[in-house]
Amino acid sequence: MHTAGSIKALKGRKKIVMLTAYDYTMSSLLEKAGVDMILVGDSLGMVFQGNATTLPVTVDEVIYHTKAVMKGAKKTMVVADMPFMSYQASKGAAKKNGGRVIKETGAAAVKLEGGADIIPQVKALVDAGIPVMGHIGMQPQSVKKYGGYPVFGRTPAEEKELVEAAKRLEAAGVFSLVIEKTAARAAGAVTKAVKIPVIGIGAGPECDGQVLVTHDMLGFFEDFKPKFVKRYERLAVRAVKAVKRFSEDVRGKKYPRRKYYF
Repeated sequence: MHTAGSIKALKGRKKIVMLTAYDYTMSSLLEKAGVDMILVGDSLGMVFQGNATTLPVTVDEVIYHTKAVMKGAKKTMVVADMPFMSYQASKGAAKKNGGRVIKETGAAAVKLEGGADIIPQVKALVDAGIPVMGHIGMQPQSVKKYGGYPVFGRTPAEEKELVEAAKRLEAAGVFSLVIEKTAARAAGAVTKAVKIPVIGIGAGPECDGQVLVTHDMLGFFEDFKPKFVKRYERLAVRAVKAVKRFSEDVRGKKYPRRKYYF
């Protein structure tokens, strides 16, 4: 099983693969497929709960889903998202809620969105013995601030700001960074500027690894499709067809046949 240290050591040696899971079944499948890390993302608020944003997700919900994921990820490193307002208010809130997530779930690390504004919280968690993954670029928890989901790093000034944020987070002790919906050139500059792995989502090919929401990648979630998502399957389409076949068999009295009952 990877640890914060072994993930950090992969920089420059091997591209890192991370995908999301919110339940036992999905995490066990991702483990069989050999991903490096599983993220219990607050994306669960959208693809699992059907909310318009990630903001309603609570610490208790992250803990619930992470517990389920841990049962399927016996050999895979699990990172749990810290949801909106579980850490922003203070170092004390960060330690209390981060500690709960780690203690009650057994996850290997937590992930926090933010740059220079959350350095005190990151240091507090690291000092408490909790591995932290950072998250810069587009931050879904700040959707109200941005007024949507813009692309970051398009200008030299924005690129410089991202590089500085990454360096400060590295100095604060994060073992890796997610960089989201960021111009490829800027994400590449960030990747080169730090000694920790930078994992991209919609941030181009120069990152040290890639992460996607599994429901997007498998074509389960159809409400919208970000430009950066490659759908490797169309499972929603296939699932609907299967359910229709089942319905036809039930209504046509073809199921259950003798081999399916006692």
